[in-house]
Amino acid sequence: MLHAVIPAGGSGTRLWPLSRADHPKFLLPLTGTTASLLQATVQRLARLAPAEQTLVVTGRPHAAAVAAQLPGLPPGNILAEPAPRDSGGAIGLAAAVIADRDPGAVMGSFAADHLVQDQARFETAVRAAVDAAGQGRLMTVGMRPTRPETGYGYVQCGDPVGDGAIRRVRRFKEKPDHDLAVRFVDSGDYLWNAGMFIWRVDVFLAELARQQPMLHDGLVRIAAAWDTPRRADVLGEVWPGLPRLAVEYAVMEGAAQRGLVATVPGDFGWTDIGDFRNLGDLLPGDEAGNVVLPGAPDSQVQLTDAGRVVVVPHGGRLVSVLGVEDLVVVDTPDAVLVCARDQAQDVKRLVDDLKAQGATSYL
Repeated sequence: MLHAVIPAGGSGTRLWPLSRADHPKFLLPLTGTTASLLQATVQRLARLAPAEQTLVVTGRPHAAAVAAQLPGLPPGNILAEPAPRDSGGAIGLAAAVIADRDPGAVMGSFAADHLVQDQARFETAVRAAVDAAGQGRLMTVGMRPTRPETGYGYVQCGDPVGDGAIRRVRRFKEKPDHDLAVRFVDSGDYLWNAGMFIWRVDVFLAELARQQPMLHDGLVRIAAAWDTPRRADVLGEVWPGLPRLAVEYAVMEGAAQRGLVATVPGDFGWTDIGDFRNLGDLLPGDEAGNVVLPGAPDSQVQLTDAGRVVVVPHGGRLVSVLGVEDLVVVDTPDAVLVCARDQAQDVKRLVDDLKAQGATSYL
């Protein structure tokens, strides 16, 4: 059976002021229901991996909140990082821990802040990737692009593998500018890199050892102590010296050059919840296209002559919007955000400015 790994990190700065460092976006109910993004991810994987084979990798400050939201997970399956080491460290740690427990296992990594609309198609794509991973390939699930998106990375597809839909991955591409994204989409050879990776842990760790021996050796050493009383000592000794690398750079790009990486094209309504525009595009709205997220107790929203406005009422008061279009309004007890809907990606700039000003109480 599949071992599911859920990296749950980052502070979600593009969802400020709702997402904060001490309560990041994956702990928030942004699904249109009361479930947090993390809980929705675990529910999505429930028929693919049992709770005892589901692991969450998160920062040490968030481990208690993760455990509280996921009481069905064994405590040893919450892997708390002392400090961020990017996806290479997070996913690599999970792979090493799984390999120590079940050396022949297939694992899949699925980010905690994504949403999927078609569960059946999602499961079909993942199972196809699991089958291919069992044959020794490092697999991704890539999403067929629906627009020239500049906020996502891409994978360039090569020749088909066998008679099905699986394609070799030629290379990974960083987030492009708009003109390059248009060329990617028009070519038909590119998929969005959805950050979903499936592989046999022994195959992945062998590639990690070949390309990043220092990272590999450190993670394997930590994993060997994970289920023992020595965990804290070894983690404290080894983790600070590990390089900070994305898994694409650490393993997947080099493996693709050797022909080891393939992708299953997916078409199941995938969304990376990266900003408030994403939420406005995903969640149902009124006849004028206005989207109001579930709010805090006592919060109310009044919309008059407004169109395509996204309102997030978490301040416990009335939010009134009159005569405007294509805006985002986020109300929290200590901060209010108003921005153009098409500039939602730039909210991170506000957070950077607050950091530069030393206004850490708002972060």
